[in-house]
Amino acid sequence: MAKEVILLDFWPSMFGMRTRIALREKGVDFEYRDEDLRDKSPLLLQMNPVHKKIPVLIHNGKPVCESAIQVQYIDEVWSHKNPILPSDPYQKAQARFWVDYIDKKMYEAQRKVYASKGEEQETGKKEFIEILKTLESELGDKPYFGGDDFGYVDIGLIGFYTWFPGYEKFGNISIEAECPKLIAWAKRCMQRESVAKSLPDSEKVTEFMAMLRKKFGVE
Repeated sequence: MAKEVILLDFWPSMFGMRTRIALREKGVDFEYRDEDLRDKSPLLLQMNPVHKKIPVLIHNGKPVCESAIQVQYIDEVWSHKNPILPSDPYQKAQARFWVDYIDKKMYEAQRKVYASKGEEQETGKKEFIEILKTLESELGDKPYFGGDDFGYVDIGLIGFYTWFPGYEKFGNISIEAECPKLIAWAKRCMQRESVAKSLPDSEKVTEFMAMLRKKFGVE
């Protein structure tokens, strides 16, 4: 099945990190290609003509777009080890709900924390912390979102963790003070080889965020 797997990605993308983690959880060898988003490759435009965005998972020449869908696809194709989604239909629906919540809420809110100023930033910070607290409440006292096993919601959220130091620096917030259980969960996830290998160094991400701030004129 692992005939040919290529991932078109961009190194700081928290969405691409999901796909990297899922492939590594399954032990799938893949070719990683980092895209220049200012000069997208012909392959990216050919494989994702609708959104023209990364990540794109190419399996035997066929593209799968959108990270949450890619993770589900990987789980179904390489189903022999490390199940990502629960087998119970209700638990599976709940896991999909929370990743959908992350997709609908997190990206916009986190962007305001580091890439805006004044009132917009203050509103963004409040929204962002509220979202994290909602997620922390769902986590509860469990080691992972799905219980004892690392899974779909963990993969859906953990990529943001490498951006946390940047949010704290540019947003002047302390995520650990607000959400200690969530930080403990993130550190637990980082002990997994699949996660540690897939998340870039947070200092490098913070430098990238500083560059974006200049670009957006919020320095």
